Amino acid sequence: MSIARFSPFELLLLKSRSQVDTATLLLLAWVLVHRQHVSEGQRRRRLAQVTAQFRHGHELGPVMSIAHSQDLQAIQLAAEVVRKECGSERSLSVIHQAITVATDDGELSLANHYILRFLADLLTVAPMTLNTLFKELTGCPLATPEDPSRDVYWQTHDPDYHARKAREAEAAEQQHQQANARAEQQQRKKDQRYQQKQQKQQEKQQRQEQARQAREQEQQRQRERQQEQERQRQQQQREQAEREQRRSRQHDSRQQDYRQQEHSNRQQRPSPPPPDRTTRALSVLGLTPGATRIEVRHAYRRMAQLHHPDRFYSESEHQVALASARFQRIKNAYDYLMQTY
Repeated sequence: MSIARFSPFELLLLKSRSQVDTATLLLLAWVLVHRQHVSEGQRRRRLAQVTAQFRHGHELGPVMSIAHSQDLQAIQLAAEVVRKECGSERSLSVIHQAITVATDDGELSLANHYILRFLADLLTVAPMTLNTLFKELTGCPLATPEDPSRDVYWQTHDPDYHARKAREAEAAEQQHQQANARAEQQQRKKDQRYQQKQQKQQEKQQRQEQARQAREQEQQRQRERQQEQERQRQQQQREQAEREQRRSRQHDSRQQDYRQQEHSNRQQRPSPPPPDRTTRALSVLGLTPGATRIEVRHAYRRMAQLHHPDRFYSESEHQVALASARFQRIKNAYDYLMQTY
């Protein structure tokens, strides 16, 4: 187990040759540090004199330090060591020594008055026994201690009590008046700040309203510009559509004239003998008779990429229709050749 977990008094008990003597030493030191008008050197000499026969084997300094620190846990532990390791006679002996060191100068301090009663309770010594032992050692009974928290105590022990109370009351009244004055001043400042804040809020609201109106005007102007741009765009689209329609009609007219011219030419020149279907299918794919199956597949892929209708989506409807017809002829030729080969 780590030493850091023990308190200073527990460490002192572990190092002591006699734990009972060390515990008794702490109890007596606690009484001595509450003696009035006694120097620290006198307290140590008196403690050394009373405990000259003890067998604790350590210095008095650490014990005095613990007593000065008012460590009640250490005091209770010391009383428990004495009570468990010894009998009632040793407890009475400790109380006897405590009364002796507390009344050496004939005057029992108020603190030691309570300490003696507390020690008697820790060491299971009855109050009547404590009173009897105190009267035997001092010649006078152990009276009930006065309560310093009551006015009667200070009226008896402090002649300047009433005058000090009057001064305190006057000072309290002055502080009360000053506090009221400060409160009124703070309230006035608070009202001024509130008025300024309200004025700033009104100005802010006015600026916000002006900014809102400016935004609405700007939005209205933007809407008007957008509407004008939309009208111009629609006008351009209509004009573009009309140009496309004219070009389409012109193209259709040229195509019709071309087909009529072709038809007239075919009627004028003798028609050659029709080739067989396989030759026609190979010709559609740009191949000659004798082409292999792999060449047919490669030719189809190439022709499909070139004449797929999706490549002509930006052209006129007539162009798209022509591309669809070409692609269908390519597809039919490919399907026929793949079935034949």
